[in-house]
Amino acid sequence: MENEEILQNEVVEEQVEDEKQHKHHKHDNKKEKLLEEKIALLEEAVKNEQDKNLRLNAEVQNIQRHREEDIQRLLKYEGEELIKAILPIVDNFERALSMENETNQEFLTGFKMIYKKLIEILDNNQVSIIDQKDVEFDPAIHQAVATEQVEGVKDNMVLDVLQKGYKYKDKLLRPAMVKVSM
Repeated sequence: MENEEILQNEVVEEQVEDEKQHKHHKHDNKKEKLLEEKIALLEEAVKNEQDKNLRLNAEVQNIQRHREEDIQRLLKYEGEELIKAILPIVDNFERALSMENETNQEFLTGFKMIYKKLIEILDNNQVSIIDQKDVEFDPAIHQAVATEQVEGVKDNMVLDVLQKGYKYKDKLLRPAMVKVSM
């Protein structure tokens, strides 16, 4: 009987030990699953942060590119406001010079010199004059302020330039005011 008791005790001890190991193994499995879940969550967080970082870098690059384009545009058209301010003065000189007659011819000599210098300055700064008759009306550079029906002239032709237009480099500063055939 003693042997039997010893055997039973050993069996019970083995069962207890097995249960402990099973519990320990279960506990280890839970720990492993928890660790795997934490790792997965951390990997997802890292991935999200990397994506966010890429988007922010792209946004910064876009901002820098737009800033550079704005700076280039500002530099390209640097004198635009000054040129726009000069155009009415040029118009006034042209009006004065168009009134030339024998009595004011000598007086207007100085005006002619100033006008010539203004036109030279505009030309040196890549300002081109839009002053063409007998060309087809182009709404991109012309502003029709009058129309007239003229026999023998096809429709939509510039008959007269009432006020010159100007381009600065490739940008329209002021459209030419024109009379157009209809």
